[in-house]
Amino acid sequence: MADASFQKEFLETHNAYRAKHNTAKMTLNKELTTSAQKWADHLLNIAMMKHSDTKDGENIFSMSSSAPIKLTGKEAVNLWYSEIKDYKWSSPGFQGGTGHFTQVVWKDSTELGVGLATNGKQVFVVGQYRPAGNMNMPGCFEKNVRPLA
Repeated sequence: MADASFQKEFLETHNAYRAKHNTAKMTLNKELTTSAQKWADHLLNIAMMKHSDTKDGENIFSMSSSAPIKLTGKEAVNLWYSEIKDYKWSSPGFQGGTGHFTQVVWKDSTELGVGLATNGKQVFVVGQYRPAGNMNMPGCFEKNVRPLA
């Protein structure tokens, strides 16, 4: 389960990246956190990555190791944000391999929930976002995925 320290670092990491894109901070939402935690627990139980049927936005992270894993709230967000290197700013819109990044910085997403489930050797992190990002209507990406400030 994502304890208060993990949740705080997860939220702060999102907000630090959003600040780089001149985008307002998100707040932690208890309902989204409960939902994200349930889904992270489910993923650990089935031992596979799969999106839930939520109407909110969702990023998923998984890691496994033969050695015990101690994941921080920053690591999953860093990995998602690292997709910025593949985002084609000259052609805004949904692009394969960048949807985690665009959800992290999506301007209209204002609330965040996080779940963490681990058995010590495998970990799943679920981030849920409200309202959902990555809406692929005309102008949405230009409005919501701002270049670095």
